[in-house]
Amino acid sequence: MNPAHVRKVAGSEPPRSAAAHTPAAPVATAPSAAALAATPTPAVPPAPVAVSAPALPDRGSPEHSLAVQDRLASWVCDLSLLHELTERLARTASLDATLREVLQAGATLVGARRGLIALAPADGRGPDTTVGLGLGHADLGALETVDFGRGPVDADEAVHADLRHGEHQDVRTGEVAAQLGLGAAYGLALTANGTGFSPRSADSSTSGAESSTGVSRLGSAVWFYDEAAEPTDRQRRLTGLYLRFAGEHIARALELARVRRASAELAAETLPARLPRVPGVRMAVRHGTGPLGGGDWYDALPLPEGALGLAVGGVTGAGPGAVAAMGRLRASLRAYAVMEGEDPVAVLSDLELLLRLTEPARSATALFGHVGAPLTPGGRKVTLAGAGHCPPLLVGDQRCEYVETSLSAPLNMLSCWEAPSVELHVRAGESLVLFTDGLLHRTGESADRAFAHVHAAAQSASRAVREDPGLLADHLVHTVLPDGLDATGGEEDLVLLVARFD
Repeated sequence: MNPAHVRKVAGSEPPRSAAAHTPAAPVATAPSAAALAATPTPAVPPAPVAVSAPALPDRGSPEHSLAVQDRLASWVCDLSLLHELTERLARTASLDATLREVLQAGATLVGARRGLIALAPADGRGPDTTVGLGLGHADLGALETVDFGRGPVDADEAVHADLRHGEHQDVRTGEVAAQLGLGAAYGLALTANGTGFSPRSADSSTSGAESSTGVSRLGSAVWFYDEAAEPTDRQRRLTGLYLRFAGEHIARALELARVRRASAELAAETLPARLPRVPGVRMAVRHGTGPLGGGDWYDALPLPEGALGLAVGGVTGAGPGAVAAMGRLRASLRAYAVMEGEDPVAVLSDLELLLRLTEPARSATALFGHVGAPLTPGGRKVTLAGAGHCPPLLVGDQRCEYVETSLSAPLNMLSCWEAPSVELHVRAGESLVLFTDGLLHRTGESADRAFAHVHAAAQSASRAVREDPGLLADHLVHTVLPDGLDATGGEEDLVLLVARFD
């Protein structure tokens, strides 16, 4: 197992060799994983270890001036180091990136090459996850049964967590190091203020989620040394100061991750779990959700007499409210499509009336297409109507062009929505591509250039790609957005629906 390289940071001390570290007490043979999980957490935290600076020489002597200058220079160096590390941490956008940055910064501060963060919020709402530095998957898997401090947080433990080391270090960290075949470990608790982390019950003494001081445990961070060693007083002090800020940042990233997960789950429940199987039609969809959750949606609905309804659209706004409105709009369109799907204009007119009566403050774009039963010479008749939505793209061996649906305002934008429908004949072997404006906006280009970019991407697809709707969808997404659905600046939802007619 090769050790991971520790990045050098301005003002930090390079990792010391095993001989330069203070020898630690011998580590006992590693017990089993079940025994580690059953090891009780000490009820009373150890007394804090006093860290005092060496006494200065007599005032007025040349040695006194030099000592003061050295101490001030050391403080400036420490402050610069903490400032750089906290700035780097503040730039992280996701929970996983935050945990990895904390792990790397802590390894730099304590002079270690390996580390582990076990995130297990005490409120029980998750997510429970483990992030390693310089550890393989087998090492992380071997530690899954180890309890990294899920117990209650005592006030003294939270205040003096940066001083728990040496003989006062949590016994679990030494056992974990022995289990991994490493020399020593230095572990600290990850804590944050209790705001936003409610206990499992009103009585915090029974839930163990939050102490009387409002401090909640988020998990534990452990750094490992290859040989018997321990961090210096300066390294412990800097690590403790850094983790106090990092704990609050992790708590904020955790809450944001929970909100995003809830919005994604809500959006997933309001969209089709799978696309229907319709004879002669193969379909594929690609859906990307913005960080706040948006209102873009899609649908494919089998209709009587072998027909098929295709729809994409989006409501204004973001967040759970927009997702809920999108679900109501999609359900209503399905009902109208069953009743009068052969007339897409009537479907969108009914949808606009419903939106005006039930949600007058919202507007929406929509595109609905009625795909008729297979024709005798081959191909199908498709009738389309759009309300302020992007026109679909027809892709085949002989042609690649936009279907020029009539320009019209979004639903609920004018006193009365009205637009004519468009009919076209789709030949066998051609595909109809429906997408939302999120695909255009994520390119960062103007509308005309974005439309041209999508058209060029479809035209450049090979025959093998055009024959498979999934491959064509992936080709369009990755050609238009080189970073895929996770493209930088992807603040909006994105829907791309491909229907290939055989």
